[in-house]
Amino acid sequence: MTTILYSHPDAARHVMPDGHPEQVARYHAVMGALTAPQFAALDRREAPLVRDEALLRCHPEAYLQRVARAAPAQGWRQLDADTHVMAASETAARRAAGAACAAVDAVLDGESVNAFCALRPPGHHAERETAMGFCLFGTVAVAALHALEVHGLSRVAVMDFDVHHGNGTQDLLWTEPRACFVSTHQSPLYPGSGAMDERGAHGQIVNLPLPPGTDGAAYRAVFSARVLPALRAARPELILVSAGFDAHRDDPLAQLELETADFAWITERICDVADETCGGRLVSVLEGGYDLQALAAGAAAHVAVLLERGAGQKETRDDRNPG
Repeated sequence: MTTILYSHPDAARHVMPDGHPEQVARYHAVMGALTAPQFAALDRREAPLVRDEALLRCHPEAYLQRVARAAPAQGWRQLDADTHVMAASETAARRAAGAACAAVDAVLDGESVNAFCALRPPGHHAERETAMGFCLFGTVAVAALHALEVHGLSRVAVMDFDVHHGNGTQDLLWTEPRACFVSTHQSPLYPGSGAMDERGAHGQIVNLPLPPGTDGAAYRAVFSARVLPALRAARPELILVSAGFDAHRDDPLAQLELETADFAWITERICDVADETCGGRLVSVLEGGYDLQALAAGAAAHVAVLLERGAGQKETRDDRNPG
């Protein structure tokens, strides 16, 4: 059993204006890193387009139509100060959400224990009726509700370690008692949400804002003391991850001080909880990361751990069921 990697060329057709941080080169950096020999075992699959019924669990029909109509035939249109759309943008975003739902299907159907979705644009800032922060659709929230409604799960958890608070995921899951959302993020920083007293309608949201300058040792202490107990207490049947690599010290959009090794450690600890609570079942979705070298290194470290854990799950199952 190996990790599934979802990607699609449409992720590179969503082209932003010159100088925009959410650039096509991000996709190429991640995919280039995952061509290294250590990733030869990845089960590489093309991301499907998301079904409307999956998007409609998070976004109303009027919003979907507004996004579809927004893109001009030539050039770009701004939906907010940071979020642009062009002719290929909606398709790319639908591929990202489609990958996340397909990954949930594959993992819950036992095809793999985990999966990584290397698509763009990111999704965790998109609110119910608002595109923002480079995001059009709430990818990981769409996947969470897909797991709950289509597969009949009782509990899922979303862990977001992007440096920016996932305000969109929080908005979309605010009233959902079956979904725990845990976020570590720099504060103050865009989008300005994510205070500790933002707890969700059922107390199922855990926000852990971190001051600028937080380094790996301080981050790991918070993660051990607050994140891991929250994830364990949720008793998830599936863990979803918003994997942003912009908490790296080299990222130009934030001021946390994590190193590549910290992303491997974070992934290991999330996988520990997945092993304890849900047979290792985990789906990870690419979010931010705007220094190309740091993004590539962080994503590679993250996927390397997923591969190792996937192989370990196979060995464990084979040991339990010889022959």
